[in-house]
Amino acid sequence: MLKITRPIKAGIIALAALIFFFWGFNYLGGKNLLKPKIPTFFTEYANVQGLNTASPVTINGFQVGKVQHISFNKAPDKHGQFIVEYSMDADLEFSKNSVVRIYSEGLMGGKALAIVPDYEGEPAKPGDFLKGDIDSDFFADFADRINPLQAKVESMIVQADSLLVGLNDVLDTQTRNKIKSSVSKLDRSMSNLNRMSADLSGILAENKTQLTNTITGAQEVTVRIKDLTDNLNKEISEAQIAETVQKLNSSIERINTLVGGLEEGNGSLGKLLKDDNLYQNLNEASDALDRLLNDIQNNPKRYVHFSVFGRKDKCEEPKQ
Repeated sequence: MLKITRPIKAGIIALAALIFFFWGFNYLGGKNLLKPKIPTFFTEYANVQGLNTASPVTINGFQVGKVQHISFNKAPDKHGQFIVEYSMDADLEFSKNSVVRIYSEGLMGGKALAIVPDYEGEPAKPGDFLKGDIDSDFFADFADRINPLQAKVESMIVQADSLLVGLNDVLDTQTRNKIKSSVSKLDRSMSNLNRMSADLSGILAENKTQLTNTITGAQEVTVRIKDLTDNLNKEISEAQIAETVQKLNSSIERINTLVGGLEEGNGSLGKLLKDDNLYQNLNEASDALDRLLNDIQNNPKRYVHFSVFGRKDKCEEPKQ
């Protein structure tokens, strides 16, 4: 029987350890050397958002592969961009129009790839380049939104600090003592007010019956005064109306008497209205008076005699 020496055993163990280390290193890097070669695909990204080798590849939340390799894009027009190579463990079919999106696995998780399958169009084959997309990061959006708020909060804190410093300068020892004294006096005033309120409540409780009777009596007196005032106003109004009607009737009777006397020819005005001779005499007297006034205006010397030497002038005889 062949005897294995210690050096041979040590060499076999070292070789096995080296093989195991090499396999484990590749496995941790996303490559399983014990499995046959699996199909891989590629996607270009301007920013991989912290995606690493061995990051999971999922479809509808189920892991179907891993990221195999991430390298810089050497195309002249795409400097600074990345090419991500990832494998598919499952035998899946989807078109080249599918999108591979970078997303966050969770609150404490890393980045992963999610295939958004599209089944219309030409089927995707291993080695094809699929469209890339980046999911909006909740925490990045939250940080973008919280940064302006943080600036405002910091500004408010600075203002509050300045206010507190100014308030501390104003509230020196003397001012604080005055405030304490004022608060103490206010407390005593409130205590006195409470005692006065309690005393007043006691007085009202003791004299509740008398106060009720007084208020009831006042209400009755008010009602009686109102009724008396209404009756008095009514009587005054009726008396004034009766007196006015009586005066109006008396005036109408006098007017009727006056008109009746005029119609019958009584009195000077009635005779003037009814007696034609009196009317004619008045007209003739008016005409004679008018002629006399005209003659006085035309021949004033005939009626007024005045001379310095006592001489009288001849006056013209009035024309008939």
